[in-house]
Amino acid sequence: MAYAHGSNPERAALPLAELKIVVAGGFGVGKTTLVTTLSERPPLLTEEVLTDTGRSVDDLTGVATKTTTTVAMDFGRITFPDPPQPMILFLFGTPGQERFWFAWSDLSYGAVGAVVLADTRRLEDSFAAVSYFEQRKTPFVVAVNHFDGSHHYTPAEVRCALEVGPDVPVLTCDVRQHASAMTVVIHLVEHSLHHHRRLTSGARP
Repeated sequence: MAYAHGSNPERAALPLAELKIVVAGGFGVGKTTLVTTLSERPPLLTEEVLTDTGRSVDDLTGVATKTTTTVAMDFGRITFPDPPQPMILFLFGTPGQERFWFAWSDLSYGAVGAVVLADTRRLEDSFAAVSYFEQRKTPFVVAVNHFDGSHHYTPAEVRCALEVGPDVPVLTCDVRQHASAMTVVIHLVEHSLHHHRRLTSGARP
């Protein structure tokens, strides 16, 4: 267990929680952008240029202007130094294409929760991530990333379309905006902590 540091002796004595969260979703939904927007340090990105061969395999409907793709993972970190619970969040972005889904298991190992990003232009691409975290019983939130020119659906409409339960937070966001992206992560952390407390208390979901 790491400890928080600083000039305040009370703060220095507080345990520093280290939490891993996963950012998942379909191809081109904004996972790399979210990690880049939030990371306090230059993020580790494994982006490669889309080749003609890749374009023939990947469905680029709605993201035809996309020129790069994540082939392994994105990694960033956020530090929250202040009480009541100082913490570091490690962000792991997954690759979106089906041919890279084999990496999801390793990237999700030990995660306290996940952000499932959704694009209303390609909402069906979110089903795989939703099913994956439901089966693993990993707490997750659905965050609808509104792209310019896309139709804006309400969280209730997205919840119905994705068939997620009432206990799963559904939000709208713009991952290019720091405050908006941060709101998504904060909701996930709160949701994950609530889920953990509910399990340890023996309460029913």
